[in-house]
Amino acid sequence: MKTKQLNKPVALRDKKQPNKSASQMRRENVRPNTLARKEPVEKRLVDVEISKDGERIQKVLARGGVASRREIERWITEGRLKINGVLVKQGAHLKAGDYLQLNDRVLHWEKFAVQPTRVLIYHKPTGEIVTRNDPQGRPTIFASLPKLDTSRWIAVGRLDVNTSGLLLITNNGELANKLMHPSTEVEREYAVRILGEVPAEKIELLRKGVQLEDGEAKFDQIYFMGGEGANKWYHVIVSEGRNRLVRRLWEAQNVVVSRLMRVRYGPVVLSDGLRTGKCQELNSKELDLLFEFAGLPVETSHVVRTEKKDVKTKHSSSR
Repeated sequence: MKTKQLNKPVALRDKKQPNKSASQMRRENVRPNTLARKEPVEKRLVDVEISKDGERIQKVLARGGVASRREIERWITEGRLKINGVLVKQGAHLKAGDYLQLNDRVLHWEKFAVQPTRVLIYHKPTGEIVTRNDPQGRPTIFASLPKLDTSRWIAVGRLDVNTSGLLLITNNGELANKLMHPSTEVEREYAVRILGEVPAEKIELLRKGVQLEDGEAKFDQIYFMGGEGANKWYHVIVSEGRNRLVRRLWEAQNVVVSRLMRVRYGPVVLSDGLRTGKCQELNSKELDLLFEFAGLPVETSHVVRTEKKDVKTKHSSSR
C-alpha cells in the first residue's frame, strides 16, 4: 500500500479532469493536493465588507460554522433568533451594530464578518469517533484538532469508529454543507482489505447494484489492488454518503472486510506522508480549487504568509 512520496507539490485535481482512482493517479505520478510542504502554509483573510444594507443572517452564521443555512432558516421559523430584541423574519440582514440573540443568549456575530476559511486534511485513526462529545468517553477527532478563536471546526462527512483515513475539516459551514450535500455527488474512494477470494460474479453484482435495507446501492468503480495470502486489497469508489455504505455492500455479498480506509474525498487525496492522528492545512491556491470544485465563488482575499509549515494535532507526538 505504500507508494513513493512525490518531491514536488501539485494542485488539487481539476473538477473537469476524467475520473481516476487515487491509485491510478499515484501510478501516473499525479497527486491532487499540495501536501509535500515546501512552501509555508498561507492564512487567508477574507475581505468581507458589510454594507449599510447588511448581509443575510444565514450567510453570516453559516460562514462562521454556527450551523448550515437550512438549520438557521429553521431557527428563524421556530422564533429562536432575535435582532435588537425583535424576532427575526426570513430574509433578514445583519448590519453593523446589530445585537443578535440565539435562544435569548447573545451571539457575537461580528467576528464572522471577517472569517478566514480554513480546511484541514486529518488522517483519522481507528478508535476515534466523529462527534464533539461521546457518552462512552471514547476519543473524538475534535479533541485532536488545533483550537480556533472565532469559530468551530466542522467535519465534512463522517467515518465510523473502525474506519480510518482522510477526513476533511473546515470552519466554513457553507463549504462543508456543499461538499456533503447529496446533489453534489462527491466521490469517496476507499482502500478495502478483504479476507479471502471474491468471485467475479460478486464483483459484477457490486458494480451493477445490490439491494440494501435502505434501497439499492453500488460501487461506481472497483479496482483490484493485489495482496498476499488470505488478504486481498481493493479500491472502491462511491458517490453517496449513506451510513457504513462500503461495509454494507461487501457484507451483502458475505465478504468479510478486515480493514477500511478512506483515501480520497472529491479532489483531495490522502498523502502517503501524513501519519495517523496528524493533519495538514490547505493553502490559498488549494482552497480556491476546492471552492471551485464545490461550485462556490472563490473568496476575495489577501494572503498573510506564516512560518508554520504543518498543523500538528494535540496528540500527534504520541502516535
